[in-house]
Amino acid sequence: MPRSSFAAVRQRAQFTGGYPLFAYAALVLAVVLALGTFAYDRVLAGMQTSRDAELAKAEKAIDLATIEGFIQLRNRLNSGTTLLSSHVALSGFFTLLSSVVPTTVRLSSLHLSLDATGKVRLEGAGVARSFNALAAVSTAFATDGRIKDAIFSNLVVNRDNTVSFSLSATLDPKVVAFTP
Repeated sequence: MPRSSFAAVRQRAQFTGGYPLFAYAALVLAVVLALGTFAYDRVLAGMQTSRDAELAKAEKAIDLATIEGFIQLRNRLNSGTTLLSSHVALSGFFTLLSSVVPTTVRLSSLHLSLDATGKVRLEGAGVARSFNALAAVSTAFATDGRIKDAIFSNLVVNRDNTVSFSLSATLDPKVVAFTP
């Protein structure tokens, strides 16, 4: 019996030699990590306290009248944008007409209307020097593409060989839209 107890003690001594070293290393690592976490928590808490103090100081420096002025300015700018986006500007239309319609055609009346869907309708009447001048206007409208579905009707040859006509067309909405 003494022999077997000696062998068991000897095995236990060899078996426990590596574990205490590993256990102490793990314990030291855990303590270092815990201390590091605690120290980092203190650093972050200090940073948060200083940032909270800076924020409180900045909040006290804010002037409520200035903020109200900025809010009113933002509202005015939004209203201006809304108004300008729906504003009808006819200068683009008249520029288009002056560039497309030849001098041998005169428009004596124009009526523009804007329906709820945003389509712009053109109704008008005029006089052309000849049928060829009227055909040139029709070709120019078709080539340009911003005056669409142009229909010339009520064609009447006058005593001085001029041609009176009525015009009905649809305009591209961009022609009458305000652009800065």
